[in-house]
Amino acid sequence: MTAKKKLVVIGNGMAPGRVLETLYADDSAAWETVIFNAEPRVNYNRIMLSPVLSGEKSYDDIIIHDETWYQTHNITLHKGQKITAIDRAAQTVTSESGLVESYDRLLIATGSSPFILPVPGKDLPGVVTYRDLDDVNAMLEAAKTQKHAVVIGGGLLGLEAAAGLKAQGMTVTVLHLMPTLMERQLDASAGYLLEREMRRRDIDVITKANTHALLGEDKVEAVKLDDGREIPADLVVMAVGIRPNAALAKEAGLAVQRGLIVNDQMETSDPKIFAVGECVEHRGLCYGLVAPLYEMATTIASQLKGDKSASYTGSVTSTKLKVTGVDLFSAGDFAEEEGREEIVLRDAAQSIYKRLVLKDNKIIGVVLYGDTGDGPWFFQLLKDQTDISDLRETLIFGQNFAGSAPLDPMAAVAALPDEAEICGCNGISKGMVVQAITEKGLTRLDDVRAHTKASSSCGSCTGQVEKLLAATLGQSYNPNAVKPLCGCTDLDHETVRQEIFAQKLTSIPAVMQALEWKSSCGCAKCRPALNYYLLSSWPGIYEDDYQSRFINERVHANIQKDGTFSVVPRMWGGITNANELRAIADVVDKYNIPTVKVTGGQRIDLLGVKKEDLLPVWADLNAAGMVSGHAYSKGLRTVKTCVGTDWCRFGTQDSTGLGIKLEKLLWGSWTPHKLKLAVTGCPRNCAEATCKDIGVVCIDGGYDIHIGGAAGMQVRETDLLCHVKSEAEVLEYAAAITQLYRRQGHYLERIYKWSQRVGLDVIKATLVDDAKSRQALAADFEYSQKFDRHDPWAERVQGKHRHQFTPLRDDTVLEAAE
Repeated sequence: MTAKKKLVVIGNGMAPGRVLETLYADDSAAWETVIFNAEPRVNYNRIMLSPVLSGEKSYDDIIIHDETWYQTHNITLHKGQKITAIDRAAQTVTSESGLVESYDRLLIATGSSPFILPVPGKDLPGVVTYRDLDDVNAMLEAAKTQKHAVVIGGGLLGLEAAAGLKAQGMTVTVLHLMPTLMERQLDASAGYLLEREMRRRDIDVITKANTHALLGEDKVEAVKLDDGREIPADLVVMAVGIRPNAALAKEAGLAVQRGLIVNDQMETSDPKIFAVGECVEHRGLCYGLVAPLYEMATTIASQLKGDKSASYTGSVTSTKLKVTGVDLFSAGDFAEEEGREEIVLRDAAQSIYKRLVLKDNKIIGVVLYGDTGDGPWFFQLLKDQTDISDLRETLIFGQNFAGSAPLDPMAAVAALPDEAEICGCNGISKGMVVQAITEKGLTRLDDVRAHTKASSSCGSCTGQVEKLLAATLGQSYNPNAVKPLCGCTDLDHETVRQEIFAQKLTSIPAVMQALEWKSSCGCAKCRPALNYYLLSSWPGIYEDDYQSRFINERVHANIQKDGTFSVVPRMWGGITNANELRAIADVVDKYNIPTVKVTGGQRIDLLGVKKEDLLPVWADLNAAGMVSGHAYSKGLRTVKTCVGTDWCRFGTQDSTGLGIKLEKLLWGSWTPHKLKLAVTGCPRNCAEATCKDIGVVCIDGGYDIHIGGAAGMQVRETDLLCHVKSEAEVLEYAAAITQLYRRQGHYLERIYKWSQRVGLDVIKATLVDDAKSRQALAADFEYSQKFDRHDPWAERVQGKHRHQFTPLRDDTVLEAAE
């Protein structure tokens, strides 16, 4: 048996990740791989940091290769290990901690470093860059307590940072040196439209702004411009460019100019050393976009598999801005020069701008704003240098109008060549998508995402992928096909729930056996869902399986990123007293809890509680009469209130008292997802009732009941359900709404999504038009509460808190799922 060769990789970003993904797809036995990553984490999608900053995605959503992937391929990953030396003669690398590893082939993927403006104050606390997850976490932390953010740089990263910080509630100013935003990717007209859109989002933009200094003593306080203006700044984000990280390669004696020089085989000046990514200089060019880095990666993987003919000859790149709601595409050269002509389309009403730059009847530049659907087609014409003479008259209107007769959208996508780029984020072509659909029998968008990664990142190509599915599958494609509950079953949520009732299944093993589960004991997605469905279906018969709950629900606390926990005691309707506050203060002192924060739900959050202290902390709080606020649960979180008629001169009803009654009615119930309520004492809406799952607005002579609001990743105003005249009716409706949601909602489906799925008219017919149905639902809810409030954890708190935690068999799995 031939001994494996050893491949050592310096860096664990997207480019080396693609090298290994391609290498191990069909050749896992040939190489033993060791990775050194300066960051203390696995490989993640850096181009999706902007949605993480804005709150649209989490870190878990953007992981490319999790721990299991490395284990499956026997890849050794050293996290938090920066390489400080390469010994080419000995063929070894040495890490900062002194770890030495030999190699047969070395892959350098050290990426790039953000450029820092050399101005006074650049080293002040509060000045950050925007390159990795640590930078995003620093910005998110700042946004919790700081108000004013200034982003220096109006390019791709700068604008994405600005949009993300605005979404986090900060006031944001963008400073840009040039006259228009993104001047490298956009012409002046598109830059104008983009600036207008930023201003519409309440992001201030100052162009022709040259930063003179950053002001402040102990932290940054303002940005001073050359013209003397001072812009208040609690946080300054430098997003003015990047430089290849080639210092390590240069110290090792490798050829370096602007970046680490490679040939078409992606070899450095040492043939035993490859390089890939933003640290590389190829034919005089350095690339900062993902598509060319993936093309480089494919070449290296082919070389490592023995294909010495594999080569990389350079890339034509396109650009998209990853800001939700901004459609922008550009590619090629669109400068105004003699010998070129242009075709322009403007639609002022729709804020659409399209410009094609032509030379010798070939497209050399594309700028699209507002409507980017034809971007892939224009881009392919540009890359292929297609003669567009016969298309000249209709070219600007896009592919649907190319030729003698308009194409429907499906035919237009089908007509694209196989090499046409569909997903720029992941370097996926039309041919790769169609091949996966055909060979693997894929029928749903999620399947295509899972197997090809197309549309799994920024999502802007989702429409194209869906059209490819329709064009490839024909009439058998059903875009509305339901999704399976998880990979353990082909059944969807609705079917599973119906079968639990129909077959009278009263345990998780019974469900899995009767419904022919594909795994022996389920997974971190289906076990909590089945536990909830059984609990809500058979109150008093099914016994809650605590091992099928997330770790947060089992210990009545939210796990934090450092492994400690957040504890939130309940304050009914936001009302507290001296005894409760004293008990909280005593617990903070006794257990050295580092952070105490007032939450948006009118409660106090104790952050940084050690796991071993959770039982005694809750015992001390229980002794003062305080129970869990369920800040972690798929159940009632809070009922936010204003002071109502007790104190406010505008209050029409006792909103505080009603809020407390609602909270005491609903607390402890398990629901498909978290449940937040509010009662506001008048239409001025100080308690923000019209963005809650259930909201009550007090008015003269009664109460308006609203449902289906949201104020998180999706912001949605509530729908008015009905008007009632008494508190008793409000309580009945609240119980009935909750019970109907418990019966019909899919696990992890918020009320607003349930309402949209089943229809507001159907809900009104059940609750408002049919009094008997409403009363029966309310009675069923009150009956279920007898069993939902049974809490094994509370029993441990009250009688056994002196004991240490016993190991739970699935902590790791369910923490990851949460």
